[in-house]
Amino acid sequence: MSQTVGSKHSVGQKIRGYFILTKPRVMELLLVSTVPVMILAMGGLPDLRGLWLIIATVIGGAMSAASAASFNMYLDRDIDVHMKRTEKRPLVTGEVSPRGALVFSWVLAVVSTIWLLAFTNWLAASLSVVAIFFYVVIYTMILKRRTEQNIIWGGIAGCFPVLIGWTAVTGSLDWPPMVLFVLVFLWTPPHYWPLSMKYKSDYDDVDVPMLGVTRSASQVGLQVILYAWATVACSLLLVPVAQMGVVYTVSALVFGGWFIYESHRLYNRAVHGDEARPMRVFHASITYLTLIFFAVAVDPLLPF
Repeated sequence: MSQTVGSKHSVGQKIRGYFILTKPRVMELLLVSTVPVMILAMGGLPDLRGLWLIIATVIGGAMSAASAASFNMYLDRDIDVHMKRTEKRPLVTGEVSPRGALVFSWVLAVVSTIWLLAFTNWLAASLSVVAIFFYVVIYTMILKRRTEQNIIWGGIAGCFPVLIGWTAVTGSLDWPPMVLFVLVFLWTPPHYWPLSMKYKSDYDDVDVPMLGVTRSASQVGLQVILYAWATVACSLLLVPVAQMGVVYTVSALVFGGWFIYESHRLYNRAVHGDEARPMRVFHASITYLTLIFFAVAVDPLLPF
């Protein structure tokens, strides 16, 4: 592990560093929930105007998510240098300076807000600002280093894309996006807690009280099961609320059953003293959410 703040880096390395600041894999997952909700709100395939609205919302949402991620890396740079999982981040290696990261974060926050105001509406832009605030202030600055419940409430920031997507189309909120908001809220802990189990020593070394650090593997596994069941139950609420058809209903049952199975598998291995293999649940949770939102997008396009 080495911090090379004073070393020289090429332009390509600096560009790569700023790109990594945006946490592209996380941003990709957030945007997966935006487009399907917009198609649901439109009630089918978008026309050219609707297609531009989707593109504009995705661009604005991407900049907003990138801003929050960059702020997070700026604020966490003191602990990232001590964690194996994060020791290659650009603020640790010196590819990006702290000042550069902070300016980059603010520019993205301001530009994303102006962009959404210009091409969507004030409600979508306001929700984007709230999402950034929640991730940066509530989660990163207040909760993350103080409580094992950090990811439960801090994860609310990741729920906002469904609201932003819906309001960009309709200009208002309704029950379908609220159900999906709660779905993502319930999904976040069983998605992230297995990761905290995998990197338990990293979080322990920097005194970040993730559940994987403060509780035993079996206790974490039990919590993952409870939240997985709640997530699947919530996904089924969308059927009557949004009048979803066969494709979504079957997808929610099948993919939800698989997610629950993987959660029970994690718990059973932990209880019996076997290697827990938490990353199976972590990757399964990503696949589950992607498939559920794919079903949200496809269902309105079909007559059944």
